[in-house]
Amino acid sequence: MARAKVKERKGRTKPDRIKNWPLRERPRERLITEGPERLTDAELLAIILRVGRGTFKKGVRGETALTLSRSLLADFRGLHGLDRADLSELLKVDGLNVAKVAQIKAAFELGKRLRTNALRPRSFDSASEVAAYFQPRLAGARLETVVALLLDGQNHLLAEKTVTEGTPTQATVYIRRVLEEALRASAAAIVLVHNHPSGHPEPSPGDDETTQDLDRGARLIGLVLIDHVIVGEEGYYSYADSGRLQELREA
Repeated sequence: MARAKVKERKGRTKPDRIKNWPLRERPRERLITEGPERLTDAELLAIILRVGRGTFKKGVRGETALTLSRSLLADFRGLHGLDRADLSELLKVDGLNVAKVAQIKAAFELGKRLRTNALRPRSFDSASEVAAYFQPRLAGARLETVVALLLDGQNHLLAEKTVTEGTPTQATVYIRRVLEEALRASAAAIVLVHNHPSGHPEPSPGDDETTQDLDRGARLIGLVLIDHVIVGEEGYYSYADSGRLQELREA
């Protein structure tokens, strides 16, 4: 009788795993039968994580992947905060290991690439097109990243080159490297793009200096700097549209 009571007590303390839930309540099965759009953010994240944290052995209560997902979204203030969190932050979370963090980051990156590819225009004829293409990728990034769009005479994209990745407040642009990449691609024109992790796209004195130096260098070898576009979560800034590019040329 004593053994039976112990077994019963252990059964009561064992947590309810997702695999023991009714099929209609399990996130993965619901995705298959109802479609991913019917699932909450936490349910989709739980499918990516696959398992929760803690242990389900020896009567010790753990947490399901869904509970862990809800906790992550609360702690990081939603998907946007989770996306912006760096690897070291995520690895400090109890229940997340290298594999889970990699799965989370890979899922976010695939979403960004899908959206970016869908927005890529055949040609870049305006700052708004440049901003629409790069904001999903760069506006929420924690590091300042500089990209050069290398275009032909009709503003069709020949190549896209990440020139440098810097700190959250600064990235050094090597003008020579940008020009070398442009010549290698047989480009006729350049559009420089970078992000401000602060979210504010207004240019800094350093941005002015970079724009002026690149414009002068490009003209020396027969290339045209069409624009320098800065993107942030609060919008974008265009040196060409604002007239600042022309002002720097005349300075």
